[in-house]
Amino acid sequence: MQRALPYLLLLPATLFLMVFFLYPFGLVVVESFTRGGEWTLANYERMVGHWRFSTAFWNTILLTAVVVPLQLIMALAMATMVSKIEAGRTTILYIFAIPLGISDLAAGLIWLAIFTQSGFLNSMLSFFGLIDRPIFFLGFDNLLMVFIAIALAEIWRATAIMMVIIVAGMGLIPKEYNEAAEVFGASRWQRFTKVTFPLLRPSLQTALILRVLMAFEVFAVVVALGGTSFPVLMGETFNWQFTLQDRGVAAAYAMVILGLSVAFTIVILRLLHVPKEARI
Repeated sequence: MQRALPYLLLLPATLFLMVFFLYPFGLVVVESFTRGGEWTLANYERMVGHWRFSTAFWNTILLTAVVVPLQLIMALAMATMVSKIEAGRTTILYIFAIPLGISDLAAGLIWLAIFTQSGFLNSMLSFFGLIDRPIFFLGFDNLLMVFIAIALAEIWRATAIMMVIIVAGMGLIPKEYNEAAEVFGASRWQRFTKVTFPLLRPSLQTALILRVLMAFEVFAVVVALGGTSFPVLMGETFNWQFTLQDRGVAAAYAMVILGLSVAFTIVILRLLHVPKEARI
């Protein structure tokens, strides 16, 4: 009985995962490879053949490639600052973490209020006499500005997630390591690159994987700021499922998102591999 106790304790979580994750996941896989009751690749062919697929695919990749590295740099800088501060550290950490309490859609609407024709940006430019009439920043003919607005909203909304994880990782690094490096004459940059950064690899793995998965699933912010003028994979999944009423193609899109998530997770784990002897 004592040997079976750990498995009994894990049983509720296992059943939960099987009922609410593995079973629905299996249904999606089957749905993506069947059409008209037959096993086929027709859903994938229809997905790839649609004119919005390549645009949505590369928009998602580009958004991830731009946003995630910038967020990593910002999160590292913010976490370093928070870790160095003695007085008021908790307050600053709370201020940085405020966007975590805001939903994706709410974040998109906040930035929509900035970039819309009657929004803050146009009002500020008009106040300083830089424009004679409001600029339509988020028009379908100004996709670069739409992309910038979405990227800024995503950076503002989700950088704190990475920062919190990195702050926790920095708290696990013994202070003696940096003190020893300082005694031997290492500069601040050398201490960060040679001591702090290598020991942060486990935290960086977690932060990057979580953020990349979220980037591939971006939806509400894009809808709020770009509408249908800036298609992304998750938006097309929603469109095929609810607008076009084609569950098979929607499931194929879901499998593409899953494939990208798994592939990038493997890449991150390999790039930030932590040897056993280097772990704290």
